[in-house]
Amino acid sequence: MKLRLQNPLLVVADMERSRNFYKTVLDLETVSDLGANVVLEGGLALQTLDSWAGFLGKTPGEIAFGGNDSEIYFETGDFDGFLRRLFETPSVELVHAPLEHRWGQRVVRLYDPDRHVIEVGEAISDVCRRFRDSGLDEEGIARRMDVPVEYVREQLKMA
Repeated sequence: MKLRLQNPLLVVADMERSRNFYKTVLDLETVSDLGANVVLEGGLALQTLDSWAGFLGKTPGEIAFGGNDSEIYFETGDFDGFLRRLFETPSVELVHAPLEHRWGQRVVRLYDPDRHVIEVGEAISDVCRRFRDSGLDEEGIARRMDVPVEYVREQLKMA
């Protein structure tokens, strides 16, 4: 029997506040709204705290937010544009300022209203293209990113 992942789910204290955050900051539209459960573009599901606690047979006070032990990851083909929009939203709390990982990908991490960690990264295909445009060949990009050259070729096809 093969299992198939359906929807990553985040528990939220205030559904409307969370929906507004994901729409305003990440530009995610609502795909399905069942009241206590909302599915956003890309399959991210939001579940109300009360309903989630009920599913688990817990009280809402037994559910902890802000553990910094996981994240939801997004990529964008316009990282600089995303940063401009992000910094125009003063209520957003950053986990850390934008940074470049050792493999060259630029990322930023932020908290959603319930302190779930959200990472937004530059699309890997854009990283490969940026390195190619700076003068590196496929082998040089692979060495710079510490990945197989076949992976670089696949990413450059998408760029």
